[in-house]
Amino acid sequence: MLKYIIRRTLLIIPILLAVIFIVSFIMELTPGTPGRVLLGPVATQEQVDLLDQKLGTDRPFLERYFDYIKNILLHFDFGNSYRTNKPVVKELLVRFPYTLKLAFAAVLGSSLLGIPIGVLMAAKRNMLIDRSVNILAMVFAAIPSFAMALGMIYIFAVKLEWFPPYGAKTWKHYILPMATLILPASVGRMRLARTTMLEAIRQEYITMARSKGIPENRVIFVHALKNSLIPLITSILTSFSGMLGGTIILENIFGFPGLGAYIINGINTKDAPTVLASTTFLAAVFCLTSLVLDIIYALVDPRVRERYKTVGK
Repeated sequence: MLKYIIRRTLLIIPILLAVIFIVSFIMELTPGTPGRVLLGPVATQEQVDLLDQKLGTDRPFLERYFDYIKNILLHFDFGNSYRTNKPVVKELLVRFPYTLKLAFAAVLGSSLLGIPIGVLMAAKRNMLIDRSVNILAMVFAAIPSFAMALGMIYIFAVKLEWFPPYGAKTWKHYILPMATLILPASVGRMRLARTTMLEAIRQEYITMARSKGIPENRVIFVHALKNSLIPLITSILTSFSGMLGGTIILENIFGFPGLGAYIINGINTKDAPTVLASTTFLAAVFCLTSLVLDIIYALVDPRVRERYKTVGK
């Protein structure tokens, strides 16, 4: 198992190198130069060239790429932002807690809401509550996140004036972004819980437990739910990684000072160090989450643990 973990950890390095290369190449293909974007259309070409030379963006692409990798490996230096001239790591650490709070609250809220409802739907399958919740879930799943965000702002911020529509100064500023993330995510969690529970309920050991006279609540919440945990754990952890990088649109709509707004500003201004540091960080989080997920698999399922032992030999 330890050998497998070490292999997976080392595999993160080439993945991050590939991510940096792909993002750098995409940034290179976008029109304009950082000098032109920062100085605007009124600046002369000479001024633009001088700024590009100062930033080092006039050098060949591969030379810049390998210098960037060298600075990371030797000095853990992700460069300075072209816009603020501050180290992007410091700016990243300031903005990341906002996105982390939002993503964690969304994953926790959607799990606490979606999983119990999904279990209830499986226990009451094909009954009125199952069909009603299914219809409601399809409605929420069909609404785009930006449309739901704008609707939340219009109803609860503009009309009712219950919550502020912009910023992240108090806990009230988190309510609308969290609700916008929790409702669609809970739908996916709910449907997955329902599907996995139905598969577990159809197994022979559930029939055996019922034939022994074990109470139905214990059959559902102990025997069936326990064997449905792996898909649910996968969904929770992968959605956490996805929400860290998937809140870009919502953070801009709600004026949230997190990673999403930071990345968008970096893309709009061709601020390559900002975009590269942010995407590399998110890719590293996703890789580490996948590793943690594999370890949890081994702890939950002995069969998976034995397979990892075989792979590690």
